[in-house]
Amino acid sequence: MSLPARVKRAIDELRTQRQEPLCAYLYDLEALGQHVRQMRALLPGNCELFYAAKANPEAAILQTLAPLVDGFEAASGGELRWLYQQCPQQPLIFGGPGKLDSELAAAMDCRVAAFHVESLNELRRLARIAESSGRPAPVLLRLNLKLAEAPDSRLVMGGKPTPFGLDEEALEQALLLLRDEPWLQLQGLHFHLLSHQLDVAAHLKLMRGYFRTFHRLCAEHQLELPLLNVGGGMGIDYRNPQHSFDWPRFCQGLHRLIVEEGMGDIRIRFEIGRFISAACGYYLMEVLDIKRNHGEYFAIGRGGTHHFRTPAAQGHDHPFVIVRTEQPAEVHDQPVTLVGQLCTPKDVLARQQPVAALAVGDLLVFPLAGAYAWNISHRDFLMHEPPQMLFLSPE
Repeated sequence: MSLPARVKRAIDELRTQRQEPLCAYLYDLEALGQHVRQMRALLPGNCELFYAAKANPEAAILQTLAPLVDGFEAASGGELRWLYQQCPQQPLIFGGPGKLDSELAAAMDCRVAAFHVESLNELRRLARIAESSGRPAPVLLRLNLKLAEAPDSRLVMGGKPTPFGLDEEALEQALLLLRDEPWLQLQGLHFHLLSHQLDVAAHLKLMRGYFRTFHRLCAEHQLELPLLNVGGGMGIDYRNPQHSFDWPRFCQGLHRLIVEEGMGDIRIRFEIGRFISAACGYYLMEVLDIKRNHGEYFAIGRGGTHHFRTPAAQGHDHPFVIVRTEQPAEVHDQPVTLVGQLCTPKDVLARQQPVAALAVGDLLVFPLAGAYAWNISHRDFLMHEPPQMLFLSPE
């Protein structure tokens, strides 16, 4: 794996400015913009692309994406406030279980484009809050479907008992409630059963199941709905990045599927996080020490999983690139475990990985660090200094 030229130049610049060993996040905003433009260009015309901000809510990321996506998805009141502050003109949708009344009211004040309602109780509370605000609330019902077409993945949110969405047994009650509540406007349905999907054929099969279920439910309940939210879930293969989800191939199949399943007049909304922002981020750790312990080599970097929790959360050895200094190598052609500064043996970013040459002062650069990385890390553990943040603006 090699680093893009502009990323290499930025790292060289950082190294000349350092006074202490380097620890930083570097985000390539130009690459992020190019990636999203390519994604949009391949989507069928009746599809929308929203960004799930939970993946990475950094202000510079959001502001880069704002003119390129159709809107943003918030999964908490805090995300909602932050998104409204950073991108006040962009459509916002509000999902997630366990919404507070105060958060529902704040979302009404933000005039969100849709509430993803997860339960009958939430639907009743939203009706009361919408009435008190004097404005109707746009609603999508999130359904936890049990589909024969649903493939498996490492993170499944539906098709079995979970905290997410209504099952079909509760749908009739939800629709009766909606018919009696003038302050609630049903706009569509929301299906999102899994994440970390790498298999394009399996995901297209899942989309077919979504489309057929949408048509069936509309027919059974005499509904004329203009919108179906199909979530996201497109995966990154951290072990072998070349095997990540094939978006162009998926979009080719999606074009055909929309025609075959009669979905051309329905807006199909995607809300994608990881697959949008992961590749724009890099985490940098300078090697502080190299040691041999019980026959194995360890490289201790400035930082660790309290900054970059992705490999620990996903259970993989994260890919990395070594940026060498002029110091003579202390390790040659040996497997090395890359760890951080924490007082726990779980602070491992990559275990027993082959290394051609490594010395104290070299940089360990971890790509694919732009999603579910800094923002999910236990950053206050041991109270180490946070990493430096660098955003490479478009040239």
